[in-house]
Amino acid sequence: MDLGLAGKRCLVTGSTGGIGLETARLLVAEGARVVTSGRRGSPGIGETAHVAADLSQAGEPERAVSVAVEALSGLDVLVNNVGIARQARFEDVADDEWDAYWQLNVMSYVRAIRAALPLLRDGGGAVVNVSSTAGKRPSTGMPHYSVTKAAVLSLSRLVADLYAKDGIRCNAVTPGPTATDAWLGEGGLADQQGDRESVLAKVVAGRPLGRLARPEEIAAVIVFLCSEQASYVTGAAWSADGGTVPIII
Repeated sequence: MDLGLAGKRCLVTGSTGGIGLETARLLVAEGARVVTSGRRGSPGIGETAHVAADLSQAGEPERAVSVAVEALSGLDVLVNNVGIARQARFEDVADDEWDAYWQLNVMSYVRAIRAALPLLRDGGGAVVNVSSTAGKRPSTGMPHYSVTKAAVLSLSRLVADLYAKDGIRCNAVTPGPTATDAWLGEGGLADQQGDRESVLAKVVAGRPLGRLARPEEIAAVIVFLCSEQASYVTGAAWSADGGTVPIII
C-alpha cells in the first residue's frame, strides 16, 4: 500500500530512541523527509537535520519547528512523541514534579503545534500526538503521567476541531507498555516496581495479547495516521495497546 508519504516534510520529537526513533525510521522508509529531535545527538537515520533540545523549556519546541521548517522548506507532518514517566504514589509527587511533567508532556506539544500551524495550514497537514493507555484509564502508579497524557487526548481533539476547516488533521495514539528503554532500561519502569521478572510477568499477563508492544508496532500506527491513507481520520484516539483498555473510547 502506498501511504502517500513520499516527499512529505516531517518533524518527530523524542526521536532518538524507542517509539519516536522507529517512527522516524518508518517515515524515511516511506520516502518522507524527516527532522529528528531529542536531548541526545542525532540517531543518524538519514534525516535532513536533527535538533538537540530540551523541549520542556519554553522556546525550544518553537526552535525545533523553526529548524525543521528551514531544513525542509516547510512542514507537512508533526509527530509529538517526547515524554517522561516514573512510578510514584500520588501523595508523594511534589508540585515541582507536577509542573515538570506538565511542561514536557503537555506544553511541549502545545508549543510545537502552535508554531507549526501556519505551515500546516498552507496545504493541510497532519499532527499525531503520542498519548498512552494511562490517558484513557489512569495508572494509579503513575499519577502525574496519567493526568498529563489525558490532557494530550483533550488537546488532540481540540486541535482537530479547531483546524479541520484548514485541512489539518490531528489524532492521538495511545500505546500500552512497550519494549523500550522507558520500560526495560536500567532503572526503568520495570525496575521501579520491584523484581524485574515478576513485574514484567504481571504486565504481560494484563495484556489480552500476552506481551509488550514492539516499538515498531506503535510506529506503524503513527505513520498510518500521518499518511494520505488516513485522510478522513481526525479527532481520534487510536489504541495500540494489545487490548489493555477494556472499553471502546
